[in-house]
Amino acid sequence: QVQLVESGGGLVQPGGSLRLSCAASGPASGIIFRLNTMGWYRQPPGKQRELVATITSGNEINYVDSVKGRFTISRDNAKNTVYLQMNSLKPEDTAVYYCHSDGPTDYWGQGTQVTVSS
Repeated sequence: QVQLVESGGGLVQPGGSLRLSCAASGPASGIIFRLNTMGWYRQPPGKQRELVATITSGNEINYVDSVKGRFTISRDNAKNTVYLQMNSLKPEDTAVYYCHSDGPTDYWGQGTQVTVSS
């Protein structure tokens, strides 16, 4: 069993930055974190959940077009943690952000709210 816990959300003005963290814990967290593709998804108000970024165990990275050049995903296997650095934030980035572990069993975090507003 693996638990994913996100942190780092909050209220920020347009143009600002936030860094989200997702820490994996549990008896199998270490090996699962190292083997699985980790990702960040978001769900804007009234909309469906969408993929933001993924990073594979080999550090191959993909971003949705709307965040390219502004967001950076990274992982620290020693800490079982994946990060999402978000710069130049826009009001349309407002959403609940979820961490995801993609493997034979999917794991999701509980989500962290990001609000971009002046």
